[in-house]
Amino acid sequence: MSHRRILTSLAGLAAAALAVPALATAAPAPAPADSSVSTAATRAAYTGSPQDEAATKAFYDAVMKSVAAKRAKAAKAGQTLDAVTVTYAVDAPTFRSQINSSTQIWNSSVANVQLVEGSNYDFYYTEGNDPRGSYASTNGHGSGYIFLDYAQSQQYDSLRITAHETGHVLGLPDHYSGPCSELMSGGGPGPSCTNPNPDANERARVNQLWANGKTSLPDAAFHVAR
Repeated sequence: MSHRRILTSLAGLAAAALAVPALATAAPAPAPADSSVSTAATRAAYTGSPQDEAATKAFYDAVMKSVAAKRAKAAKAGQTLDAVTVTYAVDAPTFRSQINSSTQIWNSSVANVQLVEGSNYDFYYTEGNDPRGSYASTNGHGSGYIFLDYAQSQQYDSLRITAHETGHVLGLPDHYSGPCSELMSGGGPGPSCTNPNPDANERARVNQLWANGKTSLPDAAFHVAR
């Protein structure tokens, strides 16, 4: 089954989006002819909720469950894994360069988990149009994907979007009110922010979450939207 067919079967599931807070000076965007295409207005309306944050945590937990199974299999074969490896597949050719760069950024930023492209993947990247913009989603059973939105990537830096959504896979929640220096502030700082790198706190948090292949995430890692 193709990734796009998988994506179709997952439609309607909760998603953790890289939302864009509304700006007082922003003019409302005209309604698109195709309601599936994101606009500044639709992305601004999708500012996150407790359900979105629960979906983000579920994605991380699902990936960790998949990784734990692989580590157990390696241990049974007498192999030792110093770092946890998270495997991904790509069904987003438009964003191939950004995915490659995002992988390099994360792999050079953290030590306890590494991203590699390959088969028997833990999640995959796909692309298209969605009124919410880009997001990370999971079915809660060890399968998930990162959706990269065409329209959003024309307004916001596409590498920052990709690295931000990948941060969700690694366990980081959104923090829209943060500065541009925080990767997980997403679209909060506005389109002029092009920083694709996690800051020191974000790097430390990912290393902490993946230390020794831990298979659970402390609830305190995720804030609750109000």
